[in-house]
Amino acid sequence: MKDRFWIAFLMGLDLLTAGSSWGLFFYVRQVQIEGKPFHADENFWLGILFLPLFWVLFYTIQGTYHDIRRLFRLKVLNLSFAASFFGTLVLFFTLLLDDQVRSYQNYYQLTIWLFIIHLSFTSFGRIVFTTILIKYIKAAGHGFKTLIIGGNERAVEIYQELLAAPNMINHFVGFIQVNGRDNLLVPQLPHLGKLSDLQPVLAQHQVEEVIIAIESSDHDRLQSIIARIDNGKIRIRILPDMYSILAGSVDMTNIYGALLIEINPDVMPYWQRAVKRLMDILVASVALVCLIPFFIFSAIAVKWSSPGPIFFLQDRVGRDGKCFKIIKFRTMYTDAEKAGPQLSKEGDPRITPIGLFMRKTRLDEFPQFFNVLLGQMSLVGPRPERQFYIDQIVAVEPQYMHLTRVRPGITSWGQVKYGYAENVDQMLQRMKFDLIYMKNRSLALDLKIMFYTVIIVFKAQGK
Repeated sequence: MKDRFWIAFLMGLDLLTAGSSWGLFFYVRQVQIEGKPFHADENFWLGILFLPLFWVLFYTIQGTYHDIRRLFRLKVLNLSFAASFFGTLVLFFTLLLDDQVRSYQNYYQLTIWLFIIHLSFTSFGRIVFTTILIKYIKAAGHGFKTLIIGGNERAVEIYQELLAAPNMINHFVGFIQVNGRDNLLVPQLPHLGKLSDLQPVLAQHQVEEVIIAIESSDHDRLQSIIARIDNGKIRIRILPDMYSILAGSVDMTNIYGALLIEINPDVMPYWQRAVKRLMDILVASVALVCLIPFFIFSAIAVKWSSPGPIFFLQDRVGRDGKCFKIIKFRTMYTDAEKAGPQLSKEGDPRITPIGLFMRKTRLDEFPQFFNVLLGQMSLVGPRPERQFYIDQIVAVEPQYMHLTRVRPGITSWGQVKYGYAENVDQMLQRMKFDLIYMKNRSLALDLKIMFYTVIIVFKAQGK
């Protein structure tokens, strides 16, 4: 069974419990609080039909249905409590506050009853669902497909610990050797090759988790392996050293599991990612409408500055390594790269006079709001690069591939702090800011970067 089945299952259950809880709440309100006989009026049926859709939308933004097979009972209870609390407040101010009541105490009673009934119904249904899901995952062959990198004594120890755990949810597909002597797992797991075979093995076996069984003190090798695996979808766990244990980095979601550090796939909570995408769509839509006069003026200015097209389209590498056409106002003469790919630099003769002004104010980037609406870019994110330069950067610093886990942005922390890069070395310097952004992503940081970008636009301080 795929995730879509479990998502549909839980959504259907949430719709049922949300409708049932509203029905019971309506009965309690009329009979217990208002002292009237129960009557299923128009508001009752409208609530039964439409309020469950509100709750499912609320749960979706919250991230309840994201990575659904990794739900566990405590997490379900936390999600249900938070959603019921904030959802009840929304319904109170939108629906209940208009009710005619005998005293203000009735408002408090209505809110508390709605919260308790909804939380009880939702939690009970979800606990049953999670119990069924966990039993399914623990069944032979249904666990998370797991690959072990390394076949030393420590790898054998981890494998046996996880295998003996009461809540074992891993389905081991095999292991990969790190060196020629790493083969102690051969009697117990299939040997799938060496590190050079890593990418094909991950794809062929549809690996969902990777356990790297080499010491975390071996930083260079560890970073190289993680950079090749980390795509935001595969869970990565590594061996902790004493510093990691003292720093509180060890994952303790499974008490019976092996002592491992889980590499956090994304520090931005799911609800913030949903709000970020919604903000992208709203801001891009408003910008494209409000900037129509500017687009007309810019188009005339670009056309007047030199012969050639108004817009400049170029292949860039976006999220998950997928290529897309980035849209800009043309700032260079049409034959600017007749000698091959080149980065712009200070005093670059290929840049037109109008183009120089547009680059300083970042105005050439404005057509990328179309890329944002198409889902290829975000307002804030690491700047997308061409494959030609990515190959050069990765040869020096493999960590660059972390930046392709998210949508690239019109602006970025590296762009604000460093501006346009003139060579690969400057790209590497700018990359450090974008990597720091990746490890600290939040809506607050995005708003701060956008604020400083606006200052650069108005002051024309761009590099």
